[in-house]
Amino acid sequence: MTMTSNANSNRTVLTCTCEGTMAPDEGALARAGCGGAASATQLCRANLDHFRTALAKGLPVTVACTQEAPLFSEIAADEAPDVALSFANIRETAGWTAEARTSGPKMAAMIAAAAVTPAPFGVTTLESNGVALILGRDEAAIEAAASLADQLDITVLLQPGTKVSPPRQTRFPVLQGRIRTATGHLGEFTLAVDDYAVPSPSSRETLKFGPARDGATSRADLIVDLTGGQPLFAAHDLRPGYLRADPRDARAVADVIAKAGQMVGQFDKPVFIDFLADLCAHSRNGITGCTRCLSLCPTGAITPDGDFVQIDPAICAGCGQCAAACPTGAASYALPDVTTVTARLRAALKAWYAAGAKTAPAILLHDGDHGEPLINAAGRHGRGLPAHVIPLGLNEITQAGPEVMAAAFAYGAGAVAILGRARPKHDLDGLQASIALVASVAEAMGHGPVTLIETDDPDALEAALADLAVAPAPATPSGFLPPADKRGLLVMAFAEMNRAAPAPAAVLPLAQGAPFGSITVDTDACTLCQACTGVCPAGALLDNPETPMLRFTESACVQCGLCAATCPENAITLTPQLDFAAWDTPRRILHEEPPFCCTICGTAFATRSGIERIQSRLADHWMFRGEDGAQRLNVLTMCENCRVEEIVKQGFDPHDDKTRKVRTRADYLTDDKGERGN
Repeated sequence: MTMTSNANSNRTVLTCTCEGTMAPDEGALARAGCGGAASATQLCRANLDHFRTALAKGLPVTVACTQEAPLFSEIAADEAPDVALSFANIRETAGWTAEARTSGPKMAAMIAAAAVTPAPFGVTTLESNGVALILGRDEAAIEAAASLADQLDITVLLQPGTKVSPPRQTRFPVLQGRIRTATGHLGEFTLAVDDYAVPSPSSRETLKFGPARDGATSRADLIVDLTGGQPLFAAHDLRPGYLRADPRDARAVADVIAKAGQMVGQFDKPVFIDFLADLCAHSRNGITGCTRCLSLCPTGAITPDGDFVQIDPAICAGCGQCAAACPTGAASYALPDVTTVTARLRAALKAWYAAGAKTAPAILLHDGDHGEPLINAAGRHGRGLPAHVIPLGLNEITQAGPEVMAAAFAYGAGAVAILGRARPKHDLDGLQASIALVASVAEAMGHGPVTLIETDDPDALEAALADLAVAPAPATPSGFLPPADKRGLLVMAFAEMNRAAPAPAAVLPLAQGAPFGSITVDTDACTLCQACTGVCPAGALLDNPETPMLRFTESACVQCGLCAATCPENAITLTPQLDFAAWDTPRRILHEEPPFCCTICGTAFATRSGIERIQSRLADHWMFRGEDGAQRLNVLTMCENCRVEEIVKQGFDPHDDKTRKVRTRADYLTDDKGERGN
């Protein structure tokens, strides 16, 4: 069977009844362009020739089975390595559910989404030479070191006051110390150690240590922490090369020992975040603007770096909250990238309606480690997902930003649900903020809800999804192609979400921190100095090289606040909002004045308000008082060239004998008669 992909190229789709345990809706698949031939009954065994025949065509192949993906991938690698291969699980998610008979549109949606090829991503290489530091408080650290001594270069660091037996033979150093600070990652850990001391070789009953000192430095490729105390790193289980276990838990200690023994060599780690520093709105000229990502990163991989931030790919664990929150698109997720996720949503919802669905589906965003097993368990042992719920896998649920949720509604989703853990691996503040933003906008426009389902129980998942009301299909769902830049996608997704809404809105107020908004300029205070245009990272504020003017593009404003913080007159106020009429206006004028022309040559060089403000502020200065003060103030109304000529003509020298000088100590020691005081 064949289908047409988003690139208008043919694709072969193979489905299977899995030995008669499910019945793919061939009619729905055919209407969506995902069918045309009878399903196999045992594609992975008796009908394996169907797969080989498909490979021989040389077209991309989508197999509606994930259980046997390793087998199909192995055959494809041997027989047709150039054929693009993708997989869709329609069995546990649709075919084995209680609503399997009406799940045809969902099957079509999942097959269509699987056909979207993700963009490539980069990797960073971490190298470990096996230099290991084992931290401990008792004999468990010594025993762990003995188990690893033949595999790793071991050093043991015991907490001060630890009582352990002296070793019969020194196979590895056993030292005393307390960790003050720790930085780094696999291959590059650096620790500052206080109370550092070496053991006495004459220790008899217990290991004794000599004089202690502070400020020692230790470097290691990996750390095995068996102290049972406070972890050395935030989100410690996400830090590569840092292994931790409670010394009282023998099984956990054994697991850590097994992992540590394998951490020698080079390890490729995905670069989860693509970062474009030029788009970063963190700071300009020493003034802080956007700090959204800094407050969200659970591992501390993001740090300020002058006007921008930097993201350490070796520490980044890939939660994606920075990319989801980034208003400019400087940080964007790469595994998969947001354009791929949005393209999959588009393909899925387009196929859903093409297959004949009359209602709007709910999109269920989930990860692979937690969500996929939970969904499979529901399909195998319970009622499974409802027919109107389309699951879409992500690397991490926290990578789902407002642009993804808004795009789902724009393409015709009736609701968006996100499946998380009962106990998240890290804070979900960024995700919660994205949900709150899109949920408030969706409610105002008449769209369905956005919900976070936090559970580890398949039954609880089924109950939560059953409560999602089935919404009517939108009259005209959007079909926009997602742009490559993240900011462009964010703006387009919300605009199209509004266009496809049951109750389109004109202006919607938003909460502080939203990535959209306007600015208000106090025209009485603004001098059109253009300081704001110089710091705007998004190009939302622009001058006009022909005349004194401040122009604004509302759809580009990211509400970073740099303009307001930079304005010397405090003339700018931020207003977070969605104003779709303003978005349709490319640029609007916030303030303009006629140019002020030089009173000598007539050259335009400033604004009248700017000149008047400078004159008023300098009027009380000693240089502009007295007989010549008015004449000197008048110099300020001249352009740079004429001003120089006038100063020379006046013969004004602020440093001559007649001009007041800066007061010195001697001036304060002189009495009223000009004589020195006693």
